[in-house]
Amino acid sequence: MKSLLFAKVLLWFLITSAITITAVAITAIIGFNSERQNAQTPFPILVRVQMREARYAFENGGKQALAETLSRFKSVVQADMALADADGRDVITGEDRSKEISDIAERRRSPFVLPFLRPSFARQTQDGKYWFIVIPHQNAVGWFLEWQHIWIFAMIILMCWGLAYHLSSPIRKLQSAVEQFGRGDLASRAVSKRRDELGGLARTFNQMADRIQTLVTAERRLLMDISHELRSPLARLAVAVELARGGADRDVSLDRIQKEADRINAMVGELLEITRAEGDPGHRKHETISLAELIAEIVEDNRLEAGPHTSIALKINGDCTVEGDPELLRRAVENVVRNAIRYSPAGQAVEVDCASSDGRVHITVCDRGPGVPESSLPLLFEPFYRVDSDRNRNSGGVGLGLAIARRSVEIHRGSITAKNGNPGLCVEIDLPAVAVPKSAPVLATA
Repeated sequence: MKSLLFAKVLLWFLITSAITITAVAITAIIGFNSERQNAQTPFPILVRVQMREARYAFENGGKQALAETLSRFKSVVQADMALADADGRDVITGEDRSKEISDIAERRRSPFVLPFLRPSFARQTQDGKYWFIVIPHQNAVGWFLEWQHIWIFAMIILMCWGLAYHLSSPIRKLQSAVEQFGRGDLASRAVSKRRDELGGLARTFNQMADRIQTLVTAERRLLMDISHELRSPLARLAVAVELARGGADRDVSLDRIQKEADRINAMVGELLEITRAEGDPGHRKHETISLAELIAEIVEDNRLEAGPHTSIALKINGDCTVEGDPELLRRAVENVVRNAIRYSPAGQAVEVDCASSDGRVHITVCDRGPGVPESSLPLLFEPFYRVDSDRNRNSGGVGLGLAIARRSVEIHRGSITAKNGNPGLCVEIDLPAVAVPKSAPVLATA
């Protein structure tokens, strides 16, 4: 079934080539085979001349002169020739060839035999005294099978095979990729470098597969994250409900219920946000964004959360302009800034820097907190990861802020990394810059 298209294409071209070659062959030898040819065609004229010369040689020089004349003719037309009397007996050998003459005439009259398969013929002189017989050394089929022409047909077959393979191979590869994708291998793609319609079909499938994989992966991760993370707060919520029913410390139990409900609500909101960051690319905005203005707004909005004991120092240098979804980038930068505020000691400043160089925009957010163990640095951007589980829970975090930041940055073809600043933690965001006609002014606030 997989090779059906290949077989059809190959057979089609082989049949077309065979018909073309046959038509050329028929055209080439029709003057030799047709008994009803126009009298002006070269070959019948040549045969009549040879027949007259053969008769003249026999009547004036005898058998020896006739044999020499026929031998000379054979080298010209590549055929056996003979001169027979009116009864069909060979004048040189005395062999009775009357049956051969009648068989030749019968075959040439038959409508079921193609002309190029019956080239032998016998012609009688006008006075009926002699028969001139011509039997070619090979017919048209024999010419086709002649060894010096085999390479031509081999080349034709090879070219037809190559063309059929060229047309059917990408379709078989695409079929294989679709079958693997349908069996659940979402990473399966059709590999094709072609620039024609078949290559375009493969690229369209790959785009569709990328979109489906993104959506399905985000849905699976969301379900796993929710099922994993909701178990603990729901269990504590159930315990608090039982305590409230018992009547002992009802206010404490209700406070606990409220706290767990708020935590679940916050977690669901962040899960929806992270799913949006991974979701359908077609629903994302693509705008030119001034990160200088965006970061300034974020810093101003978070000064209240920082409180009177923690300040935020902002420094912007260069043209910090990027392209993408402003809401996703806002969430990414804001989550990093809020994380730095949460762990910054009182009286210490959170430093936010944005600089543009070499076609990239670099955002750095540093706090003066305790930092994290070196082994935990690669895991900070994983969903629900907590360096200190109890402290994070008490601060209200569920371990999704930095994960949202990473996925939002990666969507914009950027990168996000963390390193210890000794003291504190520094998070660096790197994004591709977009050139603007005029450079933005340098801003510095504290």
